[in-house]
Amino acid sequence: MEFRYIGKSGLRVSVISIGTMTFGSFTPKKEAFEILDTAYEAGVNFIDTAELYPVPPDSSYAGVTEEIVGEWLKSKPRDSIILATKVAGAASGWFVPPIRHGLTAMDRFHIKRAVEGSLRRLKTDYVDLYQMHWPDEIVPLEETMRAFDDLVKEGKVRYIGTSNDTAYGLTKANMIAKYEGLSRFESIQNNFSFLNPRFFDELEKLCKKEQISLLPYSPIAGGILSGKYNKGFLPPDSRFAKYLSHAQSRVRTHAKRFYNEKTIEATRLFLEVAEKYGMDPVTLAVAYSKHFDFVASTIVGATKPEQLKPSLAAAGVELSREILKELNRILKEIPYPMG
Repeated sequence: MEFRYIGKSGLRVSVISIGTMTFGSFTPKKEAFEILDTAYEAGVNFIDTAELYPVPPDSSYAGVTEEIVGEWLKSKPRDSIILATKVAGAASGWFVPPIRHGLTAMDRFHIKRAVEGSLRRLKTDYVDLYQMHWPDEIVPLEETMRAFDDLVKEGKVRYIGTSNDTAYGLTKANMIAKYEGLSRFESIQNNFSFLNPRFFDELEKLCKKEQISLLPYSPIAGGILSGKYNKGFLPPDSRFAKYLSHAQSRVRTHAKRFYNEKTIEATRLFLEVAEKYGMDPVTLAVAYSKHFDFVASTIVGATKPEQLKPSLAAAGVELSREILKELNRILKEIPYPMG
């Protein structure tokens, strides 16, 4: 297993990490433990979770994922795991999270309450990487960054990062940190895959220049790049079959970003490349994500233990110029499949 550092931090993480957002909803605890054990035995030392998980978000089980991860964590040496979690973003934006009565914000109060709850559920006294799940358009970033810095000084958090953020947001946050002498964001966790190359537009240059690491999530585009949606019908037990019939319009809109005519056509061409080079499409998708030098660790997910093998196989795959050339040709033909 290859290891890389996150930003300018002392966090040395495996190039493949485990995302846990289905633990407790789509994935029962027993199978979640199997997934974590399999990854750990393969050399994965980086686990990512969030106070809001599992998905789809629901007040009846929010926080269950951290409880599952915390119970599993007791069976391993704590110092052998780089543990990341997130504080839910502001309720003033695109989504009102079903926690703290839908009043979340990136202010000092909520950040402190969130980390205390996460530490309790995770059964640990510190988090290695604490992340803002999404930005707040109302609370000044100065208050947010000071609140995060307080946690670092208290020893509850080693380093901080952001998620679902923009080049403007990341730049402003770290400029505040620089001039106020506060801890800076060492990472950004954004959606990045062959089907969603938006990161290249602005954030790639920023991360390279400032030595900030991308932690890509959804490298197989929610399962689309596995090819299971390219069979002419929507698999009835699949995630997007459930999301497209969900009561919340936000969830349905989210699903249409992943499952649409452009993503299915781009995936068809992607599958041809995978077959030509004798590679599992999941392995190719994860290898593509981890290929770039601004990436520290690619976050992979699995709802069942058997789904993990092709993702872990990507750890040892280096993509040739020929493969990258063919993949780039597809993206020129079908730019921004996810919009």
